[in-house]
Amino acid sequence: MRPINSWGRLAAPLHDVVPIASPDQAARAIGASKQPGLAHGMGRSYGDSCLNPGGTLWLMTGMDRLIRFNEESGRLTCEAGVLLRDIQQLLVPRGWMLPVTPGTQLVTVGGAIANDVHGKNHHALGSFGDHVQRVRLLRTDGLVLDCGPQTETGWFRATVGGLGLTGLIVEAELQLRRVASPWLDTETLPYGDLTEFFALADGSEAEWEQTVSWIDCLSGGASRGIFMRANPAASGPPARPRGRKLSMPLVPPISLVNSLSLRPFNAAYYHLNLRKAGRSVAHYEPFSYPLDNVRDWNRMYGPRGFYQYQSVVPRNGGQDAVQAMLDAISSSGEGSFLAVLKTFGSRSSMGMLGFPQPGVTLALDFPNRGEKTLRLLERLDAIVREAGGRLYPAKDARMPRDLFESGYPMLNEFLPYRDPGISSGLSRRLLGS
Repeated sequence: MRPINSWGRLAAPLHDVVPIASPDQAARAIGASKQPGLAHGMGRSYGDSCLNPGGTLWLMTGMDRLIRFNEESGRLTCEAGVLLRDIQQLLVPRGWMLPVTPGTQLVTVGGAIANDVHGKNHHALGSFGDHVQRVRLLRTDGLVLDCGPQTETGWFRATVGGLGLTGLIVEAELQLRRVASPWLDTETLPYGDLTEFFALADGSEAEWEQTVSWIDCLSGGASRGIFMRANPAASGPPARPRGRKLSMPLVPPISLVNSLSLRPFNAAYYHLNLRKAGRSVAHYEPFSYPLDNVRDWNRMYGPRGFYQYQSVVPRNGGQDAVQAMLDAISSSGEGSFLAVLKTFGSRSSMGMLGFPQPGVTLALDFPNRGEKTLRLLERLDAIVREAGGRLYPAKDARMPRDLFESGYPMLNEFLPYRDPGISSGLSRRLLGS
Protein backbone atom coordinates (compact mmCIF):
# COMPACT_ATOMS: atom_id res chain seq x y z
CA MET A 1 0.00 0.00 0.00
CA ARG A 2 1.25 3.49 -0.79
CA PRO A 3 -0.18 7.00 -0.57
CA ILE A 4 -1.68 8.49 -3.74
CA ASN A 5 -3.24 11.93 -3.97
CA SER A 6 -5.27 13.69 -6.62
CA TRP A 7 -4.40 17.06 -8.12
CA GLY A 8 -6.04 19.00 -5.30
CA ARG A 9 -3.65 17.39 -2.80
CA LEU A 10 -6.28 17.44 -0.05
CA ALA A 11 -5.26 13.98 1.16
CA ALA A 12 -3.09 11.05 0.12
CA PRO A 13 -4.95 7.87 1.12
CA LEU A 14 -3.25 4.49 0.93
CA HIS A 15 -3.82 2.31 -2.13
CA ASP A 16 -2.69 -1.04 -3.45
CA VAL A 17 -1.23 0.17 -6.76
CA VAL A 18 -1.09 -2.38 -9.61
CA PRO A 19 0.68 -1.20 -12.80
CA ILE A 20 -1.05 -2.29 -16.01
CA ALA A 21 0.90 -2.52 -19.29
CA SER A 22 -1.34 -4.63 -21.57
CA PRO A 23 -4.92 -5.85 -21.95
CA ASP A 24 -3.87 -9.36 -20.83
CA GLN A 25 -2.23 -7.96 -17.73
CA ALA A 26 -5.36 -5.91 -17.02
CA ALA A 27 -7.50 -9.05 -17.25
CA ARG A 28 -5.15 -10.95 -14.90
CA ALA A 29 -5.06 -8.07 -12.41
CA ILE A 30 -8.85 -7.83 -12.34
CA GLY A 31 -9.17 -11.57 -11.91
CA ALA A 32 -6.69 -11.58 -9.03
CA SER A 33 -8.23 -8.61 -7.21
CA LYS A 34 -10.00 -9.47 -3.97
CA GLN A 35 -11.47 -6.00 -3.49
CA PRO A 36 -13.05 -3.34 -5.72
CA GLY A 37 -10.55 -1.47 -7.88
CA LEU A 38 -10.40 1.66 -10.00
CA ALA A 39 -8.52 2.67 -13.14
CA HIS A 40 -6.06 5.50 -12.47
CA GLY A 41 -4.23 7.57 -15.07
CA MET A 42 -2.34 10.79 -14.38
CA GLY A 43 -4.38 11.69 -11.30
CA ARG A 44 -5.37 15.10 -12.72
CA SER A 45 -8.87 14.94 -11.29
CA TYR A 46 -8.94 17.36 -8.37
CA GLY A 47 -10.97 15.41 -5.82
CA ASP A 48 -11.70 11.74 -5.13
CA SER A 49 -13.10 10.52 -8.45
CA CYS A 50 -9.64 9.11 -9.31
CA LEU A 51 -8.96 7.69 -5.83
CA ASN A 52 -10.00 4.44 -4.15
CA PRO A 53 -8.96 4.91 -0.51
CA GLY A 54 -7.88 1.64 1.06
CA GLY A 55 -8.51 -0.23 -2.19
CA THR A 56 -6.80 -1.09 -5.46
CA LEU A 57 -5.75 1.33 -8.18
CA TRP A 58 -5.04 -0.14 -11.61
CA LEU A 59 -2.40 2.24 -12.95
CA MET A 60 -3.14 2.53 -16.68
CA THR A 61 -0.30 4.78 -17.87
CA GLY A 62 1.67 1.73 -19.05
CA MET A 63 -1.00 1.07 -21.69
CA ASP A 64 0.32 3.85 -23.89
CA ARG A 65 0.52 2.38 -27.38
CA LEU A 66 -0.87 3.90 -30.56
CA ILE A 67 -2.39 0.95 -32.42
CA ARG A 68 -3.20 2.42 -35.84
CA PHE A 69 -3.80 5.75 -37.54
CA ASN A 70 -5.48 6.41 -40.87
CA GLU A 71 -3.73 9.38 -42.49
CA GLU A 72 -6.63 9.93 -44.88
CA SER A 73 -9.54 9.89 -42.45
CA GLY A 74 -7.84 11.00 -39.23
CA ARG A 75 -9.14 7.97 -37.31
CA LEU A 76 -6.84 6.94 -34.42
CA THR A 77 -7.02 3.74 -32.40
CA CYS A 78 -4.99 3.72 -29.20
CA GLU A 79 -4.74 2.26 -25.73
CA ALA A 80 -6.37 4.07 -22.85
CA GLY A 81 -3.15 5.16 -21.14
CA VAL A 82 -1.92 7.31 -24.05
CA LEU A 83 -1.50 10.96 -23.07
CA LEU A 84 -3.32 13.64 -25.05
CA ARG A 85 0.01 15.49 -25.23
CA ASP A 86 1.69 12.59 -27.01
CA ILE A 87 -1.10 12.34 -29.60
CA GLN A 88 -0.86 16.07 -30.29
CA GLN A 89 2.92 16.22 -30.52
CA LEU A 90 3.01 13.29 -32.93
CA LEU A 91 0.09 14.15 -35.18
CA VAL A 92 -0.22 17.95 -35.24
CA PRO A 93 2.91 18.20 -37.45
CA ARG A 94 1.14 15.73 -39.76
CA GLY A 95 -1.96 17.92 -40.00
CA TRP A 96 -4.25 16.29 -37.42
CA MET A 97 -5.34 17.45 -33.96
CA LEU A 98 -7.67 16.29 -31.19
CA PRO A 99 -10.89 18.29 -31.68
CA VAL A 100 -11.45 18.83 -27.94
CA THR A 101 -8.99 18.93 -25.06
CA PRO A 102 -9.21 20.27 -21.49
CA GLY A 103 -6.91 22.86 -19.94
CA THR A 104 -4.09 20.33 -19.65
CA GLN A 105 -2.66 17.83 -22.13
CA LEU A 106 -1.31 15.69 -19.29
CA VAL A 107 -4.31 13.40 -19.07
CA THR A 108 -4.91 9.96 -20.53
CA VAL A 109 -7.38 9.09 -23.24
CA GLY A 110 -9.23 6.87 -20.75
CA GLY A 111 -9.48 9.71 -18.25
CA ALA A 112 -10.66 12.13 -20.94
CA ILE A 113 -13.48 9.74 -21.86
CA ALA A 114 -14.39 8.86 -18.27
CA ASN A 115 -14.79 12.56 -17.43
CA ASP A 116 -16.07 13.65 -20.87
CA VAL A 117 -13.68 16.57 -20.70
CA HIS A 118 -14.43 19.86 -22.42
CA GLY A 119 -12.33 22.75 -23.67
CA LYS A 120 -12.63 26.32 -24.86
CA ASN A 121 -14.56 25.31 -27.99
CA HIS A 122 -17.63 23.58 -26.58
CA HIS A 123 -20.02 25.84 -28.51
CA ALA A 124 -18.34 24.75 -31.76
CA LEU A 125 -17.21 21.14 -31.24
CA GLY A 126 -18.86 19.84 -28.08
CA SER A 127 -16.97 17.71 -25.57
CA PHE A 128 -14.43 14.89 -25.88
CA GLY A 129 -17.09 12.18 -26.08
CA ASP A 130 -18.53 13.71 -29.25
CA HIS A 131 -15.40 12.55 -31.09
CA VAL A 132 -15.08 9.04 -29.66
CA GLN A 133 -16.10 6.38 -32.18
CA ARG A 134 -15.51 3.26 -30.11
CA VAL A 135 -14.56 2.27 -26.58
CA ARG A 136 -13.39 -1.18 -25.49
CA LEU A 137 -14.42 -1.95 -21.92
CA LEU A 138 -13.05 -4.70 -19.72
CA ARG A 139 -15.55 -5.52 -16.98
CA THR A 140 -14.43 -7.06 -13.71
CA ASP A 141 -16.47 -10.20 -14.48
CA GLY A 142 -14.19 -10.74 -17.50
CA LEU A 143 -16.62 -9.49 -20.16
CA VAL A 144 -14.97 -7.50 -22.98
CA LEU A 145 -17.38 -5.08 -24.61
CA ASP A 146 -17.02 -2.75 -27.60
CA CYS A 147 -19.44 0.17 -27.60
CA GLY A 148 -19.90 3.38 -29.55
CA PRO A 149 -22.40 5.94 -30.82
CA GLN A 150 -24.05 3.30 -33.06
CA THR A 151 -23.22 0.08 -31.20
CA GLU A 152 -24.23 -0.79 -27.63
CA THR A 153 -25.20 2.85 -27.27
CA GLY A 154 -26.46 2.46 -23.70
CA TRP A 155 -23.05 1.23 -22.59
CA PHE A 156 -21.38 4.02 -24.53
CA ARG A 157 -23.53 6.76 -23.01
CA ALA A 158 -22.92 5.35 -19.53
CA THR A 159 -19.15 5.16 -20.08
CA VAL A 160 -18.65 8.65 -21.57
CA GLY A 161 -18.57 10.81 -18.47
CA GLY A 162 -19.17 7.70 -16.34
CA LEU A 163 -16.22 8.39 -14.00
CA GLY A 164 -14.61 5.02 -14.72
CA LEU A 165 -17.44 3.15 -12.99
CA THR A 166 -18.67 1.00 -15.92
CA GLY A 167 -15.44 -0.98 -16.40
CA LEU A 168 -11.81 -0.47 -17.40
CA ILE A 169 -11.45 1.49 -20.61
CA VAL A 170 -8.59 -0.35 -22.33
CA GLU A 171 -8.83 0.94 -25.90
CA ALA A 172 -10.50 3.76 -27.81
CA GLU A 173 -11.02 4.90 -31.38
CA LEU A 174 -10.95 8.69 -31.84
CA GLN A 175 -11.82 10.94 -34.76
CA LEU A 176 -9.23 13.71 -35.14
CA ARG A 177 -9.69 16.94 -37.10
CA ARG A 178 -7.58 18.39 -39.89
CA VAL A 179 -5.51 21.48 -39.11
CA ALA A 180 -3.36 23.55 -41.41
CA SER A 181 -0.84 24.50 -38.74
CA PRO A 182 -0.24 24.48 -34.98
CA TRP A 183 -0.99 28.21 -34.82
CA LEU A 184 -4.02 30.19 -33.70
CA ASP A 185 -5.27 33.65 -34.59
CA THR A 186 -6.13 35.11 -31.19
CA GLU A 187 -7.66 38.22 -29.69
CA THR A 188 -7.48 39.39 -26.07
CA LEU A 189 -10.13 41.80 -24.80
CA PRO A 190 -10.59 43.28 -21.32
CA TYR A 191 -14.11 43.55 -19.92
CA GLY A 192 -15.43 45.54 -17.00
CA ASP A 193 -18.44 43.59 -15.75
CA LEU A 194 -20.57 40.50 -16.36
CA THR A 195 -22.86 42.25 -18.82
CA GLU A 196 -19.83 43.00 -20.97
CA PHE A 197 -18.60 39.40 -20.60
CA PHE A 198 -21.89 37.92 -21.83
CA ALA A 199 -22.01 40.37 -24.73
CA LEU A 200 -18.51 39.26 -25.75
CA ALA A 201 -19.34 35.57 -25.33
CA ASP A 202 -22.55 35.81 -27.36
CA GLY A 203 -20.95 37.96 -30.03
CA SER A 204 -18.00 35.58 -30.43
CA GLU A 205 -19.71 32.20 -30.83
CA ALA A 206 -20.57 32.56 -34.52
CA GLU A 207 -17.10 33.60 -35.71
CA TRP A 208 -14.64 32.33 -33.07
CA GLU A 209 -14.03 28.66 -32.37
CA GLN A 210 -12.46 29.05 -28.94
CA THR A 211 -13.62 31.41 -26.21
CA VAL A 212 -12.69 31.66 -22.54
CA SER A 213 -12.17 34.31 -19.89
CA TRP A 214 -10.35 34.88 -16.65
CA ILE A 215 -12.34 36.83 -14.10
CA ASP A 216 -11.04 38.79 -11.11
CA CYS A 217 -13.29 37.47 -8.36
CA LEU A 218 -11.92 40.10 -5.96
CA SER A 219 -12.82 43.13 -8.07
CA GLY A 220 -16.20 43.57 -6.37
CA GLY A 221 -19.36 44.40 -8.27
CA ALA A 222 -17.33 45.40 -11.33
CA SER A 223 -16.28 41.76 -11.96
CA ARG A 224 -13.60 42.78 -14.43
CA GLY A 225 -11.79 40.19 -16.48
CA ILE A 226 -9.88 39.23 -19.61
CA PHE A 227 -11.73 37.60 -22.53
CA MET A 228 -9.72 35.48 -24.98
CA ARG A 229 -10.85 34.04 -28.29
CA ALA A 230 -9.11 32.13 -31.07
CA ASN A 231 -9.47 30.47 -34.45
CA PRO A 232 -7.18 27.98 -36.20
CA ALA A 233 -4.61 29.83 -38.32
CA ALA A 234 -3.50 28.78 -41.79
CA SER A 235 0.13 29.49 -40.91
CA GLY A 236 2.37 31.16 -38.39
CA PRO A 237 6.00 31.90 -37.57
CA PRO A 238 8.55 29.39 -38.86
CA ALA A 239 9.21 28.10 -35.36
CA ARG A 240 7.53 28.24 -31.98
CA PRO A 241 9.33 30.47 -29.46
CA ARG A 242 10.64 28.29 -26.67
CA GLY A 243 9.88 29.74 -23.25
CA ARG A 244 11.60 28.51 -20.13
CA LYS A 245 9.82 25.71 -18.27
CA LEU A 246 8.99 26.59 -14.69
CA SER A 247 8.34 24.39 -11.68
CA MET A 248 7.36 24.35 -8.03
CA PRO A 249 10.26 22.30 -6.66
CA LEU A 250 8.76 21.84 -3.18
CA VAL A 251 5.64 22.29 -1.12
CA PRO A 252 5.80 25.59 0.79
CA PRO A 253 4.89 25.45 4.50
CA ILE A 254 1.83 27.66 3.86
CA SER A 255 -0.27 28.34 0.77
CA LEU A 256 1.24 30.97 -1.51
CA VAL A 257 -2.34 31.82 -2.45
CA ASN A 258 -3.56 33.68 0.62
CA SER A 259 -5.20 36.89 1.81
CA LEU A 260 -1.95 38.82 1.38
CA SER A 261 -1.11 37.57 -2.11
CA LEU A 262 -4.48 37.16 -3.85
CA ARG A 263 -5.36 40.78 -4.49
CA PRO A 264 -1.92 41.74 -5.89
CA PHE A 265 -1.81 38.46 -7.90
CA ASN A 266 -5.15 39.25 -9.51
CA ALA A 267 -4.31 42.90 -10.15
CA ALA A 268 -0.97 41.99 -11.69
CA TYR A 269 -2.54 39.33 -13.93
CA TYR A 270 -5.23 41.73 -15.10
CA HIS A 271 -2.83 44.54 -15.96
CA LEU A 272 -0.29 42.21 -17.58
CA ASN A 273 -2.96 40.90 -19.94
CA LEU A 274 -4.36 44.38 -20.43
CA ARG A 275 -1.04 45.29 -22.05
CA LYS A 276 -1.40 42.26 -24.35
CA ALA A 277 -4.88 43.27 -25.54
CA GLY A 278 -5.47 43.00 -29.27
CA ARG A 279 -4.82 40.51 -32.07
CA SER A 280 -1.88 38.15 -32.26
CA VAL A 281 -0.79 34.71 -33.47
CA ALA A 282 -0.14 32.09 -30.80
CA HIS A 283 1.00 28.47 -30.78
CA TYR A 284 -1.78 26.15 -29.62
CA GLU A 285 0.12 24.83 -26.59
CA PRO A 286 0.71 28.03 -24.55
CA PHE A 287 -2.74 29.34 -25.49
CA SER A 288 -4.62 26.15 -24.63
CA TYR A 289 -2.53 24.76 -21.75
CA PRO A 290 -0.76 27.66 -19.99
CA LEU A 291 -0.30 25.81 -16.70
CA ASP A 292 1.36 22.81 -18.35
CA ASN A 293 4.44 25.02 -18.49
CA VAL A 294 4.59 25.11 -14.68
CA ARG A 295 5.46 21.69 -13.36
CA ASP A 296 3.71 20.73 -10.10
CA TRP A 297 1.93 24.08 -9.89
CA ASN A 298 -0.57 22.53 -7.48
CA ARG A 299 2.12 22.58 -4.79
CA MET A 300 1.76 26.35 -4.43
CA TYR A 301 -1.33 25.77 -2.27
CA GLY A 302 0.83 24.32 0.49
CA PRO A 303 0.51 21.13 2.56
CA ARG A 304 -3.28 21.37 3.02
CA GLY A 305 -4.02 21.45 -0.73
CA PHE A 306 -6.95 23.18 -2.37
CA TYR A 307 -10.52 22.73 -3.55
CA GLN A 308 -11.52 23.33 -7.12
CA TYR A 309 -15.17 24.22 -7.57
CA GLN A 310 -16.65 24.16 -11.06
CA SER A 311 -20.34 24.67 -11.68
CA VAL A 312 -22.56 25.12 -14.70
CA VAL A 313 -25.89 26.93 -14.45
CA PRO A 314 -28.50 27.43 -17.19
CA ARG A 315 -28.14 30.57 -19.23
CA ASN A 316 -31.55 31.84 -18.13
CA GLY A 317 -30.61 33.43 -14.81
CA GLY A 318 -26.94 32.57 -15.31
CA GLN A 319 -25.69 36.13 -14.94
CA ASP A 320 -27.50 36.55 -11.63
CA ALA A 321 -26.18 33.22 -10.36
CA VAL A 322 -22.58 34.03 -11.31
CA GLN A 323 -22.84 37.46 -9.70
CA ALA A 324 -24.27 35.88 -6.54
CA MET A 325 -21.34 33.47 -6.38
CA LEU A 326 -18.83 36.30 -6.84
CA ASP A 327 -20.59 38.31 -4.12
CA ALA A 328 -20.48 35.32 -1.75
CA ILE A 329 -16.76 34.90 -2.40
CA SER A 330 -16.10 38.59 -1.80
CA SER A 331 -18.03 38.68 1.47
CA SER A 332 -16.37 35.50 2.74
CA GLY A 333 -12.86 36.92 2.70
CA GLU A 334 -11.80 33.97 0.53
CA GLY A 335 -10.68 34.27 -3.07
CA SER A 336 -9.53 32.47 -6.18
CA PHE A 337 -6.64 33.31 -8.47
CA LEU A 338 -7.39 30.71 -11.14
CA ALA A 339 -10.98 31.80 -11.85
CA VAL A 340 -12.26 30.82 -15.31
CA LEU A 341 -15.61 31.90 -16.74
CA LYS A 342 -16.98 30.68 -20.07
CA THR A 343 -20.20 29.68 -21.78
CA PHE A 344 -21.17 26.25 -23.04
CA GLY A 345 -22.91 25.78 -26.38
CA SER A 346 -26.46 24.57 -26.95
CA ARG A 347 -25.57 20.85 -26.82
CA SER A 348 -25.51 18.65 -23.73
CA SER A 349 -23.07 15.82 -23.10
CA MET A 350 -23.99 12.53 -24.75
CA GLY A 351 -22.93 10.85 -21.51
CA MET A 352 -25.55 10.08 -18.88
CA LEU A 353 -23.36 11.71 -16.23
CA GLY A 354 -21.55 14.14 -18.53
CA PHE A 355 -21.00 17.59 -17.04
CA PRO A 356 -21.37 19.99 -20.00
CA GLN A 357 -24.81 21.41 -20.60
CA PRO A 358 -26.08 24.65 -22.16
CA GLY A 359 -25.27 27.55 -19.86
CA VAL A 360 -22.39 29.32 -18.18
CA THR A 361 -19.62 27.63 -16.22
CA LEU A 362 -17.41 29.13 -13.52
CA ALA A 363 -14.31 27.31 -12.22
CA LEU A 364 -12.58 28.45 -9.03
CA ASP A 365 -9.64 27.31 -6.89
CA PHE A 366 -9.72 27.85 -3.12
CA PRO A 367 -6.87 27.10 -0.70
CA ASN A 368 -8.02 24.60 1.91
CA ARG A 369 -8.64 26.57 5.10
CA GLY A 370 -10.82 23.94 6.68
CA GLU A 371 -14.30 24.86 7.91
CA LYS A 372 -14.10 28.43 6.61
CA THR A 373 -13.61 27.21 3.05
CA LEU A 374 -16.25 24.50 3.38
CA ARG A 375 -18.83 27.03 4.60
CA LEU A 376 -18.16 29.17 1.51
CA LEU A 377 -18.57 26.15 -0.76
CA GLU A 378 -21.90 25.36 0.90
CA ARG A 379 -23.09 28.90 0.09
CA LEU A 380 -22.03 28.40 -3.52
CA ASP A 381 -23.89 25.06 -3.55
CA ALA A 382 -27.09 26.84 -2.53
CA ILE A 383 -26.74 29.30 -5.43
CA VAL A 384 -26.08 26.52 -7.95
CA ARG A 385 -28.95 24.44 -6.58
CA GLU A 386 -31.41 27.33 -6.80
CA ALA A 387 -30.31 28.10 -10.37
CA GLY A 388 -30.87 24.49 -11.46
CA GLY A 389 -27.18 23.84 -12.09
CA ARG A 390 -24.67 21.08 -11.38
CA LEU A 391 -21.08 20.58 -10.24
CA TYR A 392 -18.29 18.85 -12.18
CA PRO A 393 -17.45 15.50 -10.51
CA ALA A 394 -13.89 15.53 -11.93
CA LYS A 395 -13.23 18.69 -9.89
CA ASP A 396 -15.19 17.69 -6.78
CA ALA A 397 -14.09 16.54 -3.32
CA ARG A 398 -17.15 17.34 -1.17
CA MET A 399 -20.34 17.78 -3.22
CA PRO A 400 -23.48 16.95 -1.19
CA ARG A 401 -25.37 13.94 -2.43
CA ASP A 402 -28.63 15.80 -3.01
CA LEU A 403 -26.92 18.28 -5.35
CA PHE A 404 -25.39 15.42 -7.32
CA GLU A 405 -28.77 13.70 -7.65
CA SER A 406 -30.62 16.86 -8.68
CA GLY A 407 -27.87 17.94 -11.09
CA TYR A 408 -27.69 14.60 -12.92
CA PRO A 409 -31.28 13.57 -13.74
CA MET A 410 -30.11 10.50 -15.74
CA LEU A 411 -28.44 8.97 -12.67
CA ASN A 412 -31.03 6.17 -12.32
CA GLU A 413 -30.59 5.32 -16.00
CA PHE A 414 -26.83 5.10 -15.43
CA LEU A 415 -26.86 2.85 -12.36
CA PRO A 416 -27.63 -0.49 -14.13
CA TYR A 417 -24.38 -0.08 -16.12
CA ARG A 418 -22.17 0.18 -13.05
CA ASP A 419 -19.50 -2.45 -12.61
CA PRO A 420 -19.86 -3.84 -9.04
CA GLY A 421 -16.14 -4.58 -8.95
CA ILE A 422 -15.21 -0.90 -9.36
CA SER A 423 -15.38 1.75 -6.67
CA SER A 424 -13.95 5.18 -5.93
CA GLY A 425 -13.96 7.65 -3.10
CA LEU A 426 -16.50 9.71 -5.06
CA SER A 427 -18.78 6.75 -5.81
CA ARG A 428 -18.88 5.70 -2.16
CA ARG A 429 -19.60 9.28 -1.11
CA LEU A 430 -22.32 10.00 -3.70
CA LEU A 431 -23.64 6.58 -4.71
CA GLY A 432 -23.08 4.59 -1.52
CA SER A 433 -20.65 2.03 -2.99
